[in-house]
Amino acid sequence: MRNTFNTVMRIISSLLGLLVACMGAVWILQGLNIAFKVGFMVGDKQWVAWGALALVIGLSQIVWSNKRQT
Repeated sequence: MRNTFNTVMRIISSLLGLLVACMGAVWILQGLNIAFKVGFMVGDKQWVAWGALALVIGLSQIVWSNKRQT
């Protein structure tokens, strides 16, 4: 039962990391005025920095959740 729980939580943790990483990528694209050209974040360089931070956090979450020992 413990191994099943660890596997499920690893999948959930990886999916949350993926979600945060994708959100960061969207913020970067909006901040650089490349895609999704609607909203208050378009062309604002501050959102490039926040997006990069979110992208790093999301990727770190994915790596951490898949490298940790059971």
